[in-house]
Amino acid sequence: MIGNRCTNRGMSSALAFAFFAFHLTCHFATAAMADPVEDFYRGKTLDMIVPTSPGGDYDMRGRLLARQLTRFIPGNPNIVVRNMPGGVGIQAANYLMRGAPRDGTVLHIIFQSMPSYQAMGNPAIDFDVRKFGWIGNSTESPNVLNSWHTTGIKSVHDVMTHELVVGSPGTATTSYIYPAVMNALVGTKFKIVTGYPGGNDVNLAMEKGEVGGRGSNSWASWKSNHPHWLAEKKINILVQVALKRAPDLPDVPLMMELAKNESDREVLRFISADMGIARAFVTTPDVPADRLQALRKAFMDVMKDEQFLAEAAKAQMDISASDGLAAQAVAESIINTPAPILARAKALIEAPAK
Repeated sequence: MIGNRCTNRGMSSALAFAFFAFHLTCHFATAAMADPVEDFYRGKTLDMIVPTSPGGDYDMRGRLLARQLTRFIPGNPNIVVRNMPGGVGIQAANYLMRGAPRDGTVLHIIFQSMPSYQAMGNPAIDFDVRKFGWIGNSTESPNVLNSWHTTGIKSVHDVMTHELVVGSPGTATTSYIYPAVMNALVGTKFKIVTGYPGGNDVNLAMEKGEVGGRGSNSWASWKSNHPHWLAEKKINILVQVALKRAPDLPDVPLMMELAKNESDREVLRFISADMGIARAFVTTPDVPADRLQALRKAFMDVMKDEQFLAEAAKAQMDISASDGLAAQAVAESIINTPAPILARAKALIEAPAK
């Protein structure tokens, strides 16, 4: 009897130990399978900062991505859009650098000109684009200069001999910079009228005959916001600003192709380089590496998603995506532009405002 009791006690102890070991193994297995990124984002609300007022291509893209990205971020957080216009994009980028939480809960569709402004030492800048977490770029669509159909100007060569009045929101925008630099280096005769509150106001001014064109707008924006103008040939695309011609603008020259010598071409190349991040998304500095990687993967998954692409196509929104590392490389290449080219570009850009 004593032997049986000892045997039973031994079996009970062994079973208890086995049961404990089993549950301990399950606990560690469950912990190993837990996703810290998913755990962090579950139940969170993210901000999508748009550096413009509502309407226009930046705002439309920010809102479209906010609607679709939540499906692909682990934990499926909610995303709300916050418009933060001011300082031609500088205010929003400064906020991302100095005021926003650095935990991956703030996203930003950054103005493409921010690296160039930083490279040229804009005093209003309080950020470093090299420290942002670059998530990805949604299009490489170029910027373009256009004329209104009633002007009779159909190509950039017409502007070499005839004055074209173009509208611009201000001297710190590409709508001013592009035509001003082309006047200096290419020999065009753009007359630039500033003071419009925004690009949509310049469009209205064209319709009213106050100006004969717009100094800059995204080709993607024209296609998504005014496809009827293109179909009815109410605007003529004169020049495209990028490092390569858009496939659907094969006969429109690049701005840098109009340069008269290599030195001028390098300056125009610098001014054109930010089109490689025409509509890029970033997050704050110091975001944990696993969260940044998750945001980058989610972005590229969205860019290939049928539901997203269908919605983008319905809005006639150009999608030609590149990943976060490629976007970051473009930004850093702009910052690393040789000093002599930067100095000359800065002198040309600032000269008209004197």
